[in-house]
Amino acid sequence: MFLDFFKKKKKSSAQRAKERLQIILAHERATNKAPFLDDLRKDLIKVVAKYVDIDPESIDVTLQKDNSIEVLEINIPIK
Repeated sequence: MFLDFFKKKKKSSAQRAKERLQIILAHERATNKAPFLDDLRKDLIKVVAKYVDIDPESIDVTLQKDNSIEVLEINIPIK
């Protein structure tokens, strides 16, 4: 019917969850805070330490944003 066009359509819970996640991710990117960096650092220590001798305290993981480009920088000094 013609009037159905003006009625607000109900969104599925999956669609609402997707929109909320997009908002959260956009906020995280805007504030340049990445909660996954600590977990990524721990995983990198485990993997790299299997193959080479490293100092776990000296690993540096940073996320930098320059305009629309995000750069993940990982520095792992090898003993």
